[in-house]
Amino acid sequence: MTETANPPSSDLFDPATPTEMLNARRVALGLLQRIFIKKHTLDQVLDESREFAALSQRDRAFVRMLITTVIRRLGQIDDLIRRALSKPDQPINPPVLEYILRLGTAQLIFMNIPDHAAVNTSVLLAEVEGHVRMKGFINAILRRIAAEGKDWTTRQDIARLNTPEWLLKIWIKDFGLRTALDIAVANLSEASIDVTLKDSSQMSHWADVLAGVPLPTGSLRLPNARMVQDLPGFDDGMWWVQDTAASLPARLFGNNIEGYTVVDLCAAPGGKTAQLAAAGADVVAVDRSAKRIQRLQENMKRLRLGSAVRTEVADAAVWRSRDSLPYILLDAPCSATGTIRRNPDVLWMKSEADISSLVELQARLLDNALDLLAPHGVLVYCTCSLQKDEGENQIDRVLANRTDVDRVPIHTTEVGGMSDVITPRGDVRILPTHLSEFGGIDGFFISRLVKLG
Repeated sequence: MTETANPPSSDLFDPATPTEMLNARRVALGLLQRIFIKKHTLDQVLDESREFAALSQRDRAFVRMLITTVIRRLGQIDDLIRRALSKPDQPINPPVLEYILRLGTAQLIFMNIPDHAAVNTSVLLAEVEGHVRMKGFINAILRRIAAEGKDWTTRQDIARLNTPEWLLKIWIKDFGLRTALDIAVANLSEASIDVTLKDSSQMSHWADVLAGVPLPTGSLRLPNARMVQDLPGFDDGMWWVQDTAASLPARLFGNNIEGYTVVDLCAAPGGKTAQLAAAGADVVAVDRSAKRIQRLQENMKRLRLGSAVRTEVADAAVWRSRDSLPYILLDAPCSATGTIRRNPDVLWMKSEADISSLVELQARLLDNALDLLAPHGVLVYCTCSLQKDEGENQIDRVLANRTDVDRVPIHTTEVGGMSDVITPRGDVRILPTHLSEFGGIDGFFISRLVKLG
């Protein structure tokens, strides 16, 4: 649950005074370097940066928008910088200058910041970073991009430039060229803010109060650029932030879980745990991270659902239960490529080797979860990944190797009438191109399995 999401047009948020303008961009420079050099996630640097926390609300919104724009459009931005260099094949030294140019280019081409503000603050950044002699270089490159950059973008292959080649190849293999390119383009859009209501019968009330749009999937989509903590109902625990795709798995147990134990494996930060508890289940939330479990507990306390949730810090791949279990939800750790619209750093933080390791972990988690399941028990497996190796292929492996498990097909009526997300085998495959009439959706895979008696 981040501090803010979807800042509106940048001209409403660009810091007002020259000192604020430079300070905000200097904070952005530091955050960007931490992401790409130290390999910290976007959420991590925003949560941990004292410099970012010290900014005004207006400046924080601007900085967040600036760095997410750089990350989301990195391939295009670097291509524009190379076009403006007299020697495009030579590295830019010192490396900090490349990050300054990236920030400047993002403002010039993708954020509608006035040219003079984007160029001048970038030149000043070079100066305060100790590179006075390079001010002319920064000025010349950015002025050329300001003059020619928007024309250059008309000749860019934006899907390929902004997606790592290895990842695009996987999507082409899994979905075909046209769909893979559509996914890559869809990932350039900001994700919407969706909330799940604790009491779904109050949808009309909260749609009016929050000026939201009810989605066919049962979520409420809010207007962009809102500080969710300040909205009515947040402190009272009447709703929580959760992309509508992520809200679907917990609903696939039907209406008969009240009074039953449901184990939520890899549960933190707890959106699905909250759904299960709100439906009347006794939830055991398991996660290997004590810090993440603490965050889940805090969320359950705000939502007034803590009495229905028991937490355990454990590795779900080896966790054991004294009794066999009637219901298990496994939201497995994954590459999170379905969330690129809200977490654009995923594109550049993950590697093909990372995905191979995650696939092995998912297989262990899935096998252990099925072993824990009682006869006739139901397991819902899901990931927020777009790759079939983390979704469809995991289920194919299980069904090929086990005779005690079968698939329970998911019906269109269970996913808000979205017939195009149901696969021929009865699983759910959501792409960020789906629900485009409402502004898109996170990518997700969901399968429902039953333990044979």
